[in-house]
Order: sequence, then C-alpha cells, then structure tokens
Amino acid sequence: MSASEAGLVLDDDAAPAREGAILSVSGLGVEFSVDDEWIMAAEDVSYEIHPGEILAIVGESGSGKSMSSMALLGLLPRNGRSTGSAKMLGKELIGAPQNVLRRIRGNDIAMIFQEPMTALNPVLTVGEQIREAVEQHTEASPAQAKRRAIELLAMVEIPEPEKRYESYPHQFSGGQRQRAMIAIALANDPMLLVADEPTTALDVTVQAEVLELLRRLNKRLNSAVLLITHDMGVVADLADNVVVMERGRIVETAPTAELFTNPREPYTRQLLDAVPHLGSKVGGVLSDIEVVDGGIRIHEEYARAAVANRQTHRDAGTVPALELVNVDIEYPGRFRQAPFKAVNDVSFTINPGEVLGLVGESGSGKSTIARAVTGLIKTSAGSVTIAGTDITKLSARKLLPLRKRFAIVFQDPAASLNPRLSIGESIGEPMYLHEKLSRPDLDRRVGELLEDVQLPVSFRNRYPHELSGGQRQRVGIARALSLRPDLLVADEPTSALDVSVQAKVLELLQELQRERGFACLFVSHDLAVVELLASHIAVLNKGRLVEQGTTEQILKYPTDPYTRRLLAAAPVPDPVEQARRREQRNAILAAGASAD
Repeated sequence: MSASEAGLVLDDDAAPAREGAILSVSGLGVEFSVDDEWIMAAEDVSYEIHPGEILAIVGESGSGKSMSSMALLGLLPRNGRSTGSAKMLGKELIGAPQNVLRRIRGNDIAMIFQEPMTALNPVLTVGEQIREAVEQHTEASPAQAKRRAIELLAMVEIPEPEKRYESYPHQFSGGQRQRAMIAIALANDPMLLVADEPTTALDVTVQAEVLELLRRLNKRLNSAVLLITHDMGVVADLADNVVVMERGRIVETAPTAELFTNPREPYTRQLLDAVPHLGSKVGGVLSDIEVVDGGIRIHEEYARAAVANRQTHRDAGTVPALELVNVDIEYPGRFRQAPFKAVNDVSFTINPGEVLGLVGESGSGKSTIARAVTGLIKTSAGSVTIAGTDITKLSARKLLPLRKRFAIVFQDPAASLNPRLSIGESIGEPMYLHEKLSRPDLDRRVGELLEDVQLPVSFRNRYPHELSGGQRQRVGIARALSLRPDLLVADEPTSALDVSVQAKVLELLQELQRERGFACLFVSHDLAVVELLASHIAVLNKGRLVEQGTTEQILKYPTDPYTRRLLAAAPVPDPVEQARRREQRNAILAAGASAD
C-alpha cells in the first residue's frame, strides 16, 4: 500500500500483527575520533523493540542516547564510527551502504529531531518539505503528495493547513515547527519512529496532544516508537519499557511501571528524585474538581480567599517590587498588515521577596511581558512600575540608573553570553559599567559571585563554549545578580537543561532568593517547576491574564477552563497517576466540548 493510500484515512483499526522484533540492537558501540584518539560515546548497547511497543531511552546529556540512535540510520558525523549490530526486520543497518540506508530512512524508519529549526530547510516551505518526503518514497503524483502534506499538517493540528502549507519554517512558532517535523516523520507511516526529545520545545497542552497522537498512531499502525528523552513525565505517560543510560552504557532496563516503583540502580533513583513532581508541594493538583452533567464543579470561595490575602499587602502600604497596570504591548504590522497585540490589559503585582510564576503556552505573551518589565521593549498602554517608578515614562538615558534595580536571566545562556568575553568579563561587565569598580574589587566580586552559584573561581578565565549548558546558566544567574537587584526576571531559565542539572539550578535559585530576598518574576511553561519556586501564579492565555492567585489556589482550585486544561495536560513522573490524569484531562476536554 502506498503512503498516500495508508494515510488518507485515520481509522482506529490496528495494522496486521507482525512477528518478532522490528528492531534488534546488539553490542552497539559509537566512537568519535578526537585528536587522533577514538573516544567512546556509547558501548555495548543492546535492546529490542517489538510491534506496538514504545521503548524509551533516558539519560542526561552525554549519556549516549542520541548518538546510539543516530548510528542506526547512518547519521553520525564524519569523525564517528559505529560497531556491533542493529537489525531492522532482519536487515543489518550497521555498515549498510548509504543507498540502502536512504531507502530505509523516511520509509521504514523515520526520525523526529530534537531541534526542528536546524533540521528543516529554511529556503523551502514546510509544505514542500513534507511533500518531498512523500514523493521520495512513493509513486504519488505532485498533486497527491500535496494533498497528503496538507492532511498531515491537519493531523498534527497546525491551524489553517492549506494556508500554512506555503509558510516557511521561520514563520512557524517553536511548537509548530516541532509538529511539522512530526508530520514529515509520519508521512510514509514508518514501522519504526525514532523520536529524539520530540516534545522538548512544546507547551504542556501541545505536548499532551502530540503524545496522544503518537500513542494513537502507534496502536493503529502496530508500529514501534523509540523515544529518546530526559523528561520522566513523558516516559510515564507514553512508554511501555525503559532503557536507562549513563556515560554511554546501559545501567538498567525494565518495564515502565516497575522502573518507577522499584528502580534498582542508584543512578536511576537519582534521575527520578531530580524530577519536579507537579502537586508534591500543594498536596495534589485539580483537587475537588468533578465533571457533573457535562460541567465542571469548582470551589469559588477558595479563589475569593486568595484575592483577599493579596489585598493585605496593599492595606499595609507595601511598595510593590513590580506592578503592572492595564498593560498592552503591540508589535507593529509589516507589509500593510495590522499591528499584532501580543499583550492585552494585563495587571499583576509582585511584592518584595515574592516569587510570581507567569505561565501559559507559546504565544501567550509571557516572554513579551518579561522583556517589557526589563525595558527591552516598549508598552503601548498601561504602566510598569518597579520599586515605585513607572519605567514606561522614562527615556533610555533616565532608565539607565534604574537598571541596577532589576535583571533578567534568559532562556538560552549560550545565546545571551558574549562568546568573545571570558566568564569573568561577562559577570564583571555590569559592575564595571554601573559601579566603576577597581580591578582588585572587580576580581573579588566576580570570585564571590562564582562561589555563590557554585562554580570554581578558576572558571573566570574560561569562555562560554568551554562550559556545559548548566554551567552557562549558572553564569547567567551570577551576571544577573551581580548588581544585587531588587527584582529578578527569569525567562524559562531551566527549559533546556537535564533533570538533574535543572534540579541543581532550581535549588540554587531558591537558596539565592532566600538569602538575598529579591522579588522574582519566573516565566515558565513547566508547572512543576513553577510550583517549586513560586508563592503566586498568574496564567496567560493569548495575551490576556485569565487567572491569578496563590500557588495552591491555582493548582488545586483553578476557576478558569484554560487553567484546568493546562494543569490536566502536565505530565507527572508516575505511570499510575499519569494514567488517572489522562482520564481526567479527557473528561475536562469533553466537558469543554459539550459546553461549546
């Protein structure tokens, strides 16, 4: 059957059962030549994937999970080599000629890459790239391939698929680019789908939809999925079996339920302990919410109590560390297009010493607000007041002295640090510009800041590319805290980090916040992380603030349907709990659909 025939109807009937393993890997090794020496990246990797099975390979960066999977498709860099055996339905992949692998890639095995922006061709439209995947492996005509591409865009829930077929990758959001990558991978209904961190760039609601899509397609096609991830919530939600890798070697293999309830190896226990568990701080999520006659029953009085609690600070005359009142932010239109309003009538307050978590999906306006708070973009209406001063009315020259009072930690530390400056120069630059410190005093303060973020003082002479992602993020935090700000804006500071590194960075932020008492606007789509840090939460949806209150009130007694959907979509690292939450999410979505 051709891919176009197979894909035109998405029925729920499973494909005919296959016998034996789809993929058998035995003694797989991966090495790289560095300075005339072979360095091991993976060693003695062995596992099997059977029809209908979802196998997760988990581990931190550098564990070898991605490299061992790239070796299956012959996609290692030029200085890499693979040994051992990997058989796809009995056909050997390791050492196979490139013309054989080209026929297999995209047809029998397809891959969803971790970073869609680098995997997609920037000079071709997204639709053309999906169509190309169909044409390369089938006899479909260009018109049939285009229809299939539009169908696939609709399948992965890209809005207006006929129109977006003509869009280029840079015109898609990060989550939409990842969905386009999934559409390309699914174009020919492969028997094995290798998903390398397929939901890293996605919001929790989109992630839940993508995971449900992968689960449904896996059952319908009776195919197999090799899931490469560090997100234990995704593993708990989707995987049947788990392979745990550490430093290039497999340390544990077990069914998912067994791994989570009874991990045998210390490294596996360490990995699970590092994962923030949504509901662990407030004692559960979405408590006392029931679907009754197609509607949601909630506790409105809890929300009223939370609002009254916030009013206490105002009555005491506390000057807020940050206050937004009726803020609008517009991006000007281009090529005769109307301006786009990214933020609409948003108001919230952060008192000294408080941490407010700002949550929402991509495009909700979270990062836009973070940039407006730090004076990086202008507001079109409303006021942004920091420590009693409205910064929207200040010129760039008048704003400069106030910049000592606030700082920002960016999402991507590699992009926010100057590659030409050493770590010591990057951290010391704000102090040099604002405080005009002498060289001995500057060196002393840089050393103290490195110690505060638990980095060796010797790192002052290194450059950003010589540090790991977690170490670079610590440098970003040290730089942000160098002027002892009253307000810290943290824009997704842990989203690109492994769970164990993320846990250490979050612990560091908590410790520094307790010691220094600064207020913090913590922007994130990870509700478990927000719960860990924030005393209050504000929820954004399409530029509007739909709900705010204490962390407990928002997580246990949300009043807005969007907040409930957001919470129900967040995965937790517990297979039993995650299965229950999946049913709850389906009930909430069904109640919302019947209300519409």
